[in-house]
Amino acid sequence: MSETFLPELPQELWRAGKLELAQGVQQSLQVIRMATAALGQFLAEIECRGSKDLYGYGRTAAWFADIAGLSAGEAGAVVKRALALNPTRALDGTEVPPVAPATAAVAAEGLVGDERIDQILEILKRLPADTSAEDWESAEKILANLAPNAGPRQLADAEMSLLGWLDPDGKEPKDPEPKEPRREITLERRKDGFWKLTGLLDDETGARTAAVLDAYAQPRPVDEFGQADLRMKCERMGDAWVDVLDLAIACPDQPGTSGYRTLVHVTIGLEELKSGLGTACLDFVGTMTAREARLAACDCLMLPVVMSAAGEPLDVGRIRRFVTPGQRRALNIRDGGCAFPGCHRKPKNCHAHHIHHWVDGGPTDLRNLVLLCAFHHRLIHHGDWEVRMAADGLPEFIPPQYRDPLRQPRRNTLHHV
Repeated sequence: MSETFLPELPQELWRAGKLELAQGVQQSLQVIRMATAALGQFLAEIECRGSKDLYGYGRTAAWFADIAGLSAGEAGAVVKRALALNPTRALDGTEVPPVAPATAAVAAEGLVGDERIDQILEILKRLPADTSAEDWESAEKILANLAPNAGPRQLADAEMSLLGWLDPDGKEPKDPEPKEPRREITLERRKDGFWKLTGLLDDETGARTAAVLDAYAQPRPVDEFGQADLRMKCERMGDAWVDVLDLAIACPDQPGTSGYRTLVHVTIGLEELKSGLGTACLDFVGTMTAREARLAACDCLMLPVVMSAAGEPLDVGRIRRFVTPGQRRALNIRDGGCAFPGCHRKPKNCHAHHIHHWVDGGPTDLRNLVLLCAFHHRLIHHGDWEVRMAADGLPEFIPPQYRDPLRQPRRNTLHHV
């Protein structure tokens, strides 16, 4: 990347000539674009390492939105652009080349801005699916070479020319859509540990589902620190789905759980559970990390299975309930909801978190318990925030140093006015 510096501003800018002004604007614009390209490299690296492991955020865009003071949509666009222009790594560590390497090269030189980059990426998406790798590379180079001196109309004209070259016959007409089934749900576990949920619902069931999810997916109000809800709508709908599941599981008539929040069969070594390193088997459906097992063990029924080095079950423990109904009622009264500063979530949407974890010898009493919603529960387990019990018996939270260099304790004052 070539070095470009901002021009030295004259003491009285109004005396500058028109050529000096134009050069100042051009050089400043190039510096901004080069800095944006460098920012993309940092964001791509954070995405590769995992923002959850680094900072406790489920998505890089959510972390960046918090850091930069952007909306979820604005931050998501920046991260999406960064991943398209920079190499990333697959789960096995192999490098994944960028979608648009030629565009990335001119962007790194500060010769093209975000608007033209996004237009190029959209054009590449619309190329025929059967385009060969060689033709794809040629098309991307044509667009990248054109972009520094082209406007949106010229790139649109180039797209038409490329489509005429790559797909002269156009798309085949689609057959009529088959009649949709009334209700169909598919749930499958992917190799990366996430679950993919797909389905089709009839009009009535879809309307009822939308009504329930919309009720729980409303954006959280701006908190006392001025922090708005930065989740995208799809993320809020996903969190709403978790809330609905928690309510269903907590129902006393729920088959298999009898009203307990979670019934976890954990097959794991004791040392792995204590250290948070290694893997565990969850309900015989697949593996989970030991860190996730520690998080799940905060507020659930747990059936521990101790294994020998050869994989032979040595001891199957008895189900033990961690938080009694009386303790839960006391927590609801004391905390009034999620105790994390600025969170509005009510007690029914919260988990009981052990401040000093149970597997590390922490007791199950009110001095060691705090209510946390699902998002802040995960943030405490995987992020840099810390929670402790103050001298007055109320929980307080210590922010990470990058949020507050002095790490002053904070409390939630929204539930008790």
